[in-house]
Amino acid sequence: MARRTLAGIAALAAASAVMTPTVAEASPPGSKDVTAVLFEWNFASVARECTTTLGPAGYGYVQVSPPAEHIQGSQWWTSYQPVSYRIAGRLGDRTAFKNMVDTCHAAGVKVVADTVVNHMSAGSGTGTGGSSYTKYDYPGLYSSYDFDNCTSEINNYGDRGNVQNCELVGLSDLDTGEEYVRKTIAGYMNDLLSLGVDGFRIDAAKHIPAADLANIKSRLTNPSAYWKQEVIYGAGEAVQPGEYTGTGDVQEFRYAYDLKRVFNNENLAYLKNYGEGWGYLKSGSAGVFVDNHDTERNGSTLSYKDNANYTLANVFMLAWPYGAPDINSGYEFTNHDAGPPNGGRVDACWQSGWKCQHNWPEIRSMVGFRNATRGQAVTDWWDNGGDAIAFGRGSKGFVAINHESGSLTRTYQTSLPAGTYCDVQSNKPVTVDGSGRLTATLGSNNALAVYAGKSSC
Repeated sequence: MARRTLAGIAALAAASAVMTPTVAEASPPGSKDVTAVLFEWNFASVARECTTTLGPAGYGYVQVSPPAEHIQGSQWWTSYQPVSYRIAGRLGDRTAFKNMVDTCHAAGVKVVADTVVNHMSAGSGTGTGGSSYTKYDYPGLYSSYDFDNCTSEINNYGDRGNVQNCELVGLSDLDTGEEYVRKTIAGYMNDLLSLGVDGFRIDAAKHIPAADLANIKSRLTNPSAYWKQEVIYGAGEAVQPGEYTGTGDVQEFRYAYDLKRVFNNENLAYLKNYGEGWGYLKSGSAGVFVDNHDTERNGSTLSYKDNANYTLANVFMLAWPYGAPDINSGYEFTNHDAGPPNGGRVDACWQSGWKCQHNWPEIRSMVGFRNATRGQAVTDWWDNGGDAIAFGRGSKGFVAINHESGSLTRTYQTSLPAGTYCDVQSNKPVTVDGSGRLTATLGSNNALAVYAGKSSC
């Protein structure tokens, strides 16, 4: 789906000033397409962060962890085993959720809910909201007739039926081809829409036939709600990400995998045609990220543990005009299964293990850069054949990244108008002369970013 026109952006901005849910599209609408993914933050903490950080920084969206009632346990993955569609998880109840949505809207930030509809739980017991359940029986919601006949685990990604009809890591697999199941899932999502949610991240979308998801989406009270699907790419696999672009955005995992390889072992100069030139999904259909909650744990991408490589990769992603970027913001972990500190309550960033990557100055400052340069093509590319690159975004912005082991002093040619700009990475003034030239010294693993409208630090 095409991104909005300028007229649409203006209309959206006016709509966001009032507290009514706004219409979203397959690609994030409006002039702000960056999503802060506040992984396992409770709803009260998300609400506060929308007001204090996300809105002022220019984030367009916040993505919250699954709100549905789920199995008990301290592990993070309990959130991904729903037992009912009541908002009654560890992150907050219905009132807290609604307050969070309203507060974020008031701050100019739209809300995406991580939505688990491929499966239910793997065991039996009592959920976080008091609901009793067994693996194939969720009283008042689903019975054994609503699950796929294959009750073995997925073990062959070359077989479409195995991937989409069998059980992901032993989780009871809903039969999304069934009328009742489709209607019930749509009912849950419509309930979230009634609370003001602007869009959905569809967890494990690869394990749901694209036609089933299209049918469910068609039943929404707002069928054009923003829709981002988790479809992990695998070479030669039966189910491919491109199958899902007709419904909405698809998360482009190759983007994150390749960024890790380039930043760790190859040359940044290779990034000159990053995106579609590397065989990825079309930019308007791609959700991109440096890492997410799964990949930071399984090591397939960079993570906060990679220090400067991670920071610079996020700077590059926000400066580069491909896809709609997610900034993963989680917490420190040594145990893969460890749940959120304080049960999801964030008293302050960078305390109690909360990493708050969305608020790292190097990353937060690039959200404004991205918003200011939206719609501008890459211009004035320069590289040294190695790990130093620079490029402009038309007459609106310019960024340089030095990933070399030593400092670099250089005069860059830009397309910026003459004047003084604020380098939002160093928070120091930078001068562009009448010929568009900018001279700067960058230390190892440092970046520079200037953009129109940001003249003073």
